[in-house]
Amino acid sequence: MNYRAPWWLPGGNLQTIWPALYARRHFGERPRYRRERWLTPDGDFVDLDWLQPSTHTHTQPVAGSERPLLVLFHGLEGSSRSHYAEAFADFAAQQGLAYVVPHFRGCSGELNQGPRAYHSGDHEEIGWILGRLRQQHRGPMLVVGVSLGGNALMRWAGEMGAQASAIVGAIAAVSSPLDLAAGAVAIGQGFNRLVYTTMFLRSMKPKAMEKLAQHPGLFDGARLMIARDLYQFDDAFTAPVHGFKNADDYYARASAGPYLHRIRIPALVLNALNDPFVPAVSLPGTNDVGPCVTLWRPAEGGHVGFPDGSMPGHVRTMPDQVGGWLLRAAAIG
Repeated sequence: MNYRAPWWLPGGNLQTIWPALYARRHFGERPRYRRERWLTPDGDFVDLDWLQPSTHTHTQPVAGSERPLLVLFHGLEGSSRSHYAEAFADFAAQQGLAYVVPHFRGCSGELNQGPRAYHSGDHEEIGWILGRLRQQHRGPMLVVGVSLGGNALMRWAGEMGAQASAIVGAIAAVSSPLDLAAGAVAIGQGFNRLVYTTMFLRSMKPKAMEKLAQHPGLFDGARLMIARDLYQFDDAFTAPVHGFKNADDYYARASAGPYLHRIRIPALVLNALNDPFVPAVSLPGTNDVGPCVTLWRPAEGGHVGFPDGSMPGHVRTMPDQVGGWLLRAAAIG
């Protein structure tokens, strides 16, 4: 990836925080979405947001289109309104692609009804969503996963092996913690603990307690309320709710890193070396991946930041480069 951060945004933390809060997300109109709700096999629901055409075009990016479809799986507590999701929507509109953001359960603005939530290794949910999209979409499918969503996506591709090519043409993971244990340690220390951990727990704890009210006895609410970092949260909530023994078992079994050598479709893994969430020493090297996996390791960019331009900057450079790679890898355009 040919990327250098602007001089006025030095360091991984600024390159993470500023883009999410202040940078320009789109060059065209703000993305407009049409929401679609799918009922899941276990009696729950997931919400998908489909990009609608701008007022200046007459094309309609519907699921049955023959145009290429770009699918984005968001990160922890993300949504179709996350800065990166709107930036990829702008890229899709510019390229004439259909675009959809499936929300992980509980992330669409309405708490899901079932006992499960979502987690970093949720490849079963990824597989069900992609399988249903494949059934109703006639054109090529490209998929990008951001942070948590990227780990789950790569985990799915590793599980599927050569069978994944029947569903999607190419995939990409952006700023994904492919070693979940290392990521949990990094985000639980120093500035990261003070800022990022506090931010995540502020939204995750209340949602977890709502889930406990829906399903009494699902987990130990007292343990959850005293959790002070994501490891403790995962040990009290994520692991027991999703069938893992504890947080260590969850991180070991859900991490996509050990599965990268099994991927048999074109796959891009993008991680900035100054990402405050993902230690550079934890990133896979060329010997850890198979021939279908391309590694991009820019020195800068932060966590899902990659700002560009003069102040206040924009976040379209990363979607342009990742989206362009996906189109080339799938031989589209």
